[in-house]
Amino acid sequence: MIEGLRAVSTLLVTIFIVMTGFGLASYVVQLRALGEGWSAQDISFIGAIYSLGYTISSFITPKFIRRTGHIRVFAGYIAALSISILLCALLPDQYAWMAFRGLFGFAMAGSYLIMESWINEKAANEYRGFMFSVYMIVALAGSILGPYIAAWGNVQTTTLFMVAAILFSVAIFPIALSSASSPAVPTEVGFDLKGLWQRSPVAFVGTFLAGVISAGWLNFSAVYAKLSGLSETGGANLIAAVILGSMVAQFPLGRISDYVDRRKVMVVCGVFGVGASLWMAGSDASHEYGLYIAAFAAGMVIFPIYSLNVAHANDLADP
Repeated sequence: MIEGLRAVSTLLVTIFIVMTGFGLASYVVQLRALGEGWSAQDISFIGAIYSLGYTISSFITPKFIRRTGHIRVFAGYIAALSISILLCALLPDQYAWMAFRGLFGFAMAGSYLIMESWINEKAANEYRGFMFSVYMIVALAGSILGPYIAAWGNVQTTTLFMVAAILFSVAIFPIALSSASSPAVPTEVGFDLKGLWQRSPVAFVGTFLAGVISAGWLNFSAVYAKLSGLSETGGANLIAAVILGSMVAQFPLGRISDYVDRRKVMVVCGVFGVGASLWMAGSDASHEYGLYIAAFAAGMVIFPIYSLNVAHANDLADP
């Protein structure tokens, strides 16, 4: 288990930097969209195109990896992340942003796929839940830091967009300069929904619903915070509360799922998530600390349910 962590230590540094840039970019984009006077519906369309790019990447990225290898594709996607966020700064138009955010989603999904395949190759089944928990904790820690960076600047200027682009660019250095081996190029690649359903209907449905939940949160958290009257720092606190809940729950849930049927752990998380979400929905944004506590409870399952489903799917996958 410790050797597995050592094998991906450089990757974990890269993941932290990438996710810091992601947290900053996602927060700034939502606040800038509100500042431009765009409606919630406009922002939802931008988020939908982001998710569309994200989905398309799931089909195409494996072909890129097969052709050129993980590191070259990852470097290209990091460049795309930097370019897309800089384009948002240069041209604040809602229709142009749909294209830019679509590119961002495409590159982000590809980056996730590469990072997670790297983690998977180094993780044996007996501690896969642990490895995914460490990965998620590092990623979520970066996501916490990003919105706080936004609180130090002005979203109506280009500065924060440029900071996000710099973070993405810096993230490639740990991987590029590392002597660690990259994942083996897969001998076969493909996107087989039927095969996934046949192997694990639970993971098929669970990862889809996890995406619905996390996409709603990621695309509207800053909007909700701003319209509720929270300051930029208050919005960062709200996001941090959700992510801290995920970080606290991630390791014990992942480790428990290494010893107990992962599907049972998912059921418990689902029941808890319903209760926590109802609590948050009934909270009054004028009482900040109560809202933060409710958000912390909801966060305990918003992101961990994804890693539980992915670990379950990989338990049943071919090498």
